[in-house]
Amino acid sequence: MTTAIYSHPDCARHDMGDWHPESPARLQAIADQLIGSHIHDLLEHREAPLVALADLERNHSRNAIALVRDNVPAPGDSYPIDGDTSLNHYSWRAAQRAAGAAVAATDAVIDGEIANAFCSVRPPGHHARPVEPMGFCLFNNVAVAAKHALDARGLARVAVVDFDVHHGNGTEEALQGEPRALMVSFYQHPFYPYTEPEPISAHMVNVPVPAHTKGDAVRQIVLEQWLPALHAFQPEMIFISAGFDAHREDDIGGMGLVEADYAWMTQQVMEVARLYAKGRIVSCLEGGYNLSALGRSVVAHVKALAEL
Repeated sequence: MTTAIYSHPDCARHDMGDWHPESPARLQAIADQLIGSHIHDLLEHREAPLVALADLERNHSRNAIALVRDNVPAPGDSYPIDGDTSLNHYSWRAAQRAAGAAVAATDAVIDGEIANAFCSVRPPGHHARPVEPMGFCLFNNVAVAAKHALDARGLARVAVVDFDVHHGNGTEEALQGEPRALMVSFYQHPFYPYTEPEPISAHMVNVPVPAHTKGDAVRQIVLEQWLPALHAFQPEMIFISAGFDAHREDDIGGMGLVEADYAWMTQQVMEVARLYAKGRIVSCLEGGYNLSALGRSVVAHVKALAEL
């Protein structure tokens, strides 16, 4: 079995303006680096379908869905969601594709069609709350897929691993009271979205770190906090919120990770998945705004997933 890449041209049509760091160029940078690294042809490329409304409704209120669906502006116009999130004419379609990729990849991995998957999609998702879009994010792709795995596919336990520089507040809120889910992450603090750190618990191991934290400290968190929680929980599937904005070249954050750190974290997660989850992993793109660092980091991540 192979590693699949899910994407769709609609994901590049969502555009919040030339000034905005969450730009269509991110997906092109990833595609270019996959080709340049000579791994493009070793992966299975699949088109992201449109998400089913029932899948969105497992995680998002009808009002949150309607806010995106019912405010599609005319071509050339925009509709503001918050200070740094807006809709253009194609945003609803792009958001359907992004969540649809995560759900389709989940089904394909559970059905044994592919070993694992990386969803090269946008808009990203981990800030999207059950009740509202937020922070570049319209729907929470990983949370939608995790709830699909639990409620539609009957898995008993799923884990979410989030290595974006920002706190995945939307994912934490979505899974907070769900005993069948575990979330582990690190995130720069204080930093957007300026949530106060929650106490670490058996199901929520979200570790705040100061600016300028480098890979050695993050690896220690993985070894000492993430892995014990993951082994104790024994997830039947793992979802990765794959943000690459903790890279040392990414000016949106202030951390110091490099490509080797992303590859190493991916390998640690894969070992847990092999032990308890039949290797089942679906990874979804979150942040990463320095185009060169983003493309190189995704290549490192995907190479680890594909064991290349």
